[in-house]
Amino acid sequence: MRLDTCSINMKEICDLYYKRIFHSAYCITRDHYLAEDVVQETLLKAYQKMDTIQDKEKMGAWLSSIATRTAIDVIRKERKTTERLAANTDFENTNVIMNQDVEQEVELNFLNEQIHSVINSLTPDQKNVFLLKINYGLKEREIAELLKLNQNTVKTKLYRIRKYLKAILLEKGLA
Repeated sequence: MRLDTCSINMKEICDLYYKRIFHSAYCITRDHYLAEDVVQETLLKAYQKMDTIQDKEKMGAWLSSIATRTAIDVIRKERKTTERLAANTDFENTNVIMNQDVEQEVELNFLNEQIHSVINSLTPDQKNVFLLKINYGLKEREIAELLKLNQNTVKTKLYRIRKYLKAILLEKGLA
């Protein structure tokens, strides 16, 4: 039996099989956003090859198979990109280190230790807010959602933390 492409549209396919495709993709990628990209790619591939499916009963398995192969391809592509970026970063870092003299490196390490000791002197709540902002580059709104705080509270905490850190670093002659 050949599937009549007019009898089922892509919206119906999305509605019926989205969760199954997403689950297949997520099991391989382990990343929500990559899995969503895989779902979109899968649906595009399915739409382009819709006329090749002969049994409507096997649509879910067919889509899962496409999603699995697409997810593996995406992971391979991501891995290659990450490896290239890491290689470029290592080369750049090596170049920077070679250009610095030993005194500068010691001074930077000392300054780094001082800054970390000041950050470690913060309360755990302040430290969480500050590190989410500095290390992960999150916006105040994102930090507020993550820590279940009011956005204005996060802004105030960041202002006070920066003011405190600046005062401490000036006091130690590091700023």
